[in-house]
Amino acid sequence: MTERTETPPAAEAGLAEARPVEPEARPVEARPAEPAAGPAAGTVPRVQVRPVGEVRAWPRSFADRLTTPLPGVRAFARLAREGAFRPDPEGLRGIPDLPYAPAPLPPAAPGTVSVTWAGHASWVLRIGGLTVLTDPVWSRRILGTPARMTPVGVRWEDLPPVDAVVISHNHYDHLDAPTLRRLPRDTALFVPAGLGRWCRRRGFTRVTELDWWESAELDGVRFGFVPAHHWSKRSLLDACRTLWGGWVLTDARGSGGQVYFAGDTGYGHWFGEIGRRYPGIDLALLPIGAYAPRWWLRDVHTDPEEAVRACLDLGARRMAPMHWATFVLSAEPVMEPLRRVRAAWARAALPREHLWDLPIGASRAF
Repeated sequence: MTERTETPPAAEAGLAEARPVEPEARPVEARPAEPAAGPAAGTVPRVQVRPVGEVRAWPRSFADRLTTPLPGVRAFARLAREGAFRPDPEGLRGIPDLPYAPAPLPPAAPGTVSVTWAGHASWVLRIGGLTVLTDPVWSRRILGTPARMTPVGVRWEDLPPVDAVVISHNHYDHLDAPTLRRLPRDTALFVPAGLGRWCRRRGFTRVTELDWWESAELDGVRFGFVPAHHWSKRSLLDACRTLWGGWVLTDARGSGGQVYFAGDTGYGHWFGEIGRRYPGIDLALLPIGAYAPRWWLRDVHTDPEEAVRACLDLGARRMAPMHWATFVLSAEPVMEPLRRVRAAWARAALPREHLWDLPIGASRAF
């Protein structure tokens, strides 16, 4: 099952989501940061800054943000007919070769930014003196998929105190409730518009919801929420009820280092726009897996060649591949994403040392 068919059993669908929310404050009416048509040519619009922890009201649906329509009955019928849900036996033989090399986390030196790949889209990001987790999934299994092919690259007990978490969207391989339950409830969560209610129902008290092109600042680190070519769904009846996107984290007081975390996305025009609004990205964490069959997943998952192209569109100096080698979500051979991204990087004549194709558990700093 791919993310496009992620629907839990009816008995589980929306049980917690159906409970009313106790109001914490008078909601602030949410408005888009920019008109849908975009800024005037030749200008770089301001990214709106919102208060941390602001409680806001949102529209019932974000379906108007979709880049392409969601698949219909014919697409599902074709997928069922072709049966292209998993790699064939030959493609699965590469599991023992998946890169896994856990090592101690590097020291958080002043003026440096470090990233450690825990697997899939989960990173331990040290920036501006903060420890930030991206889409943390420490569970062995998620709904609708086989167990992890590789262990988590960082043991939970080896993590330093977590200052903040960013969530890209609510699919189960990116928003993992069992992992979030391990966190203190006063951990700062930065989430897409509409997802704050889900987090507050689980006891989190410092939840910041952002629309595209909005940001908030925590202890000198700026968290900017940016568009992605994707969608959201967590139960049978909630498609596009919450927003989806990526994050740009900026050390606003120290090194000025800037990291883009794409979350989950297909290829498209948003990468160039993100690069215009956030010039000088030092490192782009970009997905390279879960792309086959291409006719089914092209709109929502970049393949390795598209990820390299996205890095160029962003103007990012470095790229670290992610969203592969962890869960079986699609039909490509498990080692193919790494081979293809290395070949695409070489064809683009980019410096080899700027491709951070890390094993799970490894770290790199700049």
